[in-house]
Amino acid sequence: MKRLIAVAFLALGAAGPALAQTSDPHAGHQMHMSMSMPMPGAPADPTEAEGPQSGPDAGAPPPIPADHDADRYFPPAAMADARHQLHQEHGGGSWSKVSIDKLELRSGGGADGYAWEGHASFGGDIDRLVVKSRGEGAGKVDQAEVDVLYSRAIAPNVNAEAGLRQDVEPHTRTHLALGFEGVAPYGFEFDNALFVSDHGDVTARLEATHDLRLTQHLILEPRAEANLSAQDVPALLIGAGLSSIELGLRLRYAISPEFAPYVGVNYQQRLGDTARLAHVAGEDRHDVRVVVGLRSWF
Repeated sequence: MKRLIAVAFLALGAAGPALAQTSDPHAGHQMHMSMSMPMPGAPADPTEAEGPQSGPDAGAPPPIPADHDADRYFPPAAMADARHQLHQEHGGGSWSKVSIDKLELRSGGGADGYAWEGHASFGGDIDRLVVKSRGEGAGKVDQAEVDVLYSRAIAPNVNAEAGLRQDVEPHTRTHLALGFEGVAPYGFEFDNALFVSDHGDVTARLEATHDLRLTQHLILEPRAEANLSAQDVPALLIGAGLSSIELGLRLRYAISPEFAPYVGVNYQQRLGDTARLAHVAGEDRHDVRVVVGLRSWF
């Protein structure tokens, strides 16, 4: 009997919690509510932890600084004066330069000759006055010209030029000159021009050079020039079309950047009707010369 009573009490003890849970239908809901309630001191909305919102643009990144962003903090007039002074100190000033690209003696078939080519620039980085001179001869001057040009930078490495060209020899003629000069990709320097003379003759000249630096001081310079004419100019022994080409190869030693003697070879060839006119006049169609000269600037 005692054993039966003990088993009954054990059975009632095990069933008690289950009966207590089923006796309250809101027990599970209350537990869920207690778990979903925020802890003391925590924000009810998680987004409130990021800080208060102050408009539609709140939290947007700051504006990108403009070129003159300092004007937001300093008087614009004071900043304009500072920029003007900076421009003057870093490229806004005037300068001048005289370059002797070729000054050489030429030896070969026939009488020894000479040739020169150079230019001078006066002005700033954008606008400049350019004076060019070139010529050649053997004893007397056979060809000589002077160009006075206005030059304007139209790209970081390209200048547009316009002005007048005055021929001194073999005949005095004035030309309107239009052209471009500068540095092409891979370091090729070019100087191309179109000429219209006061006699109505239209001609063009294309030049290109390139420096091949063999050492810090030794530089090999190939040079090419082509001359074209829109019509025959018998007085100047020029025929229509591609009238002549000139090829050169010069090896110079730069004792300093401003002073570089050189040696080389120069080849000239008249073509087409120009060669025919030169032959009739008793002049050579082509010419090969060894050259010794100097390149400098100051």
